[in-house]
Amino acid sequence: MNLEYFIARRLVTAKNHKSSISAPIIKIAIIAIAVGIIMMIIAIATGVGLQDKIREKVSAFNGHVIITNFDDNQSDVSVEPLSIHQNFYPQFRSVQGIDHIQAVASKAGIIRTEEAFEGIVFKGVGKEYKWDVLKEYIVEGRIPDLKHSLNNEVLLSQYLADRLKLKVGDKFNTFFMKESGNGMPNLRVFQLVGIYNSGFQEFDATYLIGDIRHIQRINKWKSDQVGAFEVFIDDFTKIDEKGDEIYKAIPSTLFCQTIKEKYINIFEWLKLFDTNIIVIIIIMVVVSTINMIVALLVLILERTQMVGMLKALGATNWSVRKIFLYNAAYLIIKGLFWGNVISIGLLLIQKYFGIIKLPPENYYVTVAPVAIDVPAILLINAGTIIVCVTLLLIPSYIITKISPVKALRFD
Repeated sequence: MNLEYFIARRLVTAKNHKSSISAPIIKIAIIAIAVGIIMMIIAIATGVGLQDKIREKVSAFNGHVIITNFDDNQSDVSVEPLSIHQNFYPQFRSVQGIDHIQAVASKAGIIRTEEAFEGIVFKGVGKEYKWDVLKEYIVEGRIPDLKHSLNNEVLLSQYLADRLKLKVGDKFNTFFMKESGNGMPNLRVFQLVGIYNSGFQEFDATYLIGDIRHIQRINKWKSDQVGAFEVFIDDFTKIDEKGDEIYKAIPSTLFCQTIKEKYINIFEWLKLFDTNIIVIIIIMVVVSTINMIVALLVLILERTQMVGMLKALGATNWSVRKIFLYNAAYLIIKGLFWGNVISIGLLLIQKYFGIIKLPPENYYVTVAPVAIDVPAILLINAGTIIVCVTLLLIPSYIITKISPVKALRFD
């Protein structure tokens, strides 16, 4: 094996090899491998990164599983109240893998300023609200202080703040219709203490976040009544399984749905990225393999005399084939090395500098996110080597057809 490997290395580094016909073809094969691995790594990193980021944003505003009353209300507005005195609140002990549960309530309203007005959904949250999932989106100000007495501090999106010409510290009027639909609307004066920008237009154009006690007072609910419960789980990949477990664990008068069910269009769209990634990987592997097959065939034909000499000296067909396979593997690894260096370098630049921007109305993000998954990168490299070398066994079979006598007279 050592001798075969030594011959293979000499085959690559031989001086006359650089000026041979196979030299440009081998360079093209190496470039094809490098380009292929660049495309595969970038496709996976950007596809998975976009999927993860959108999932994070949807769950940041909704949790992973939403528990509500069992009714036909399909809107985001809370109609019938729920009691917080549930066996799953504030700790969901009957189901494993629950990270957090929080009580919320929502009510439609209209923000009116001197220059504009906008329809919104006021999302009331309590002391246990999971603010850490929203902190990364806050671009100005701070989160409202909800741990003490009732106050008028709220969080508004950059999109709505710009349209309403509001800035941190401003106070504004918000009108809420009464449940009966009769009489004057309820007026609340809120103070803007923080502005967020999630890049998710569906949420940025909708939510005003503040104290849940405002909704309880407007709706004349008791202090132990809320609109819904939002449940966060540890592992998003198990969301369907946990959704079923939660549904079985809650009373029959309540209903729950996962964010995959509530925002089915978004998550069906995200599934297309998996298909795109698979297609790109298959195409790149096929292109790389074809280039390596061509390079190997040219190399074998160019080294026919060497093959004949080795056979004449007693080398078996398999030992000669291994020489060329070692050579091909070396070229593949060389292409993979440069492909990995370039692709990871580009991904790191995008991750830390955010050079590539995306329209949020189409992709729900303002900057193309990337997820550098080391195990996935290693798997791509290993898979490429295995597939290419395995398929190269087929063209290397031509060596068995080379006759030592004819090869040594080959010109």
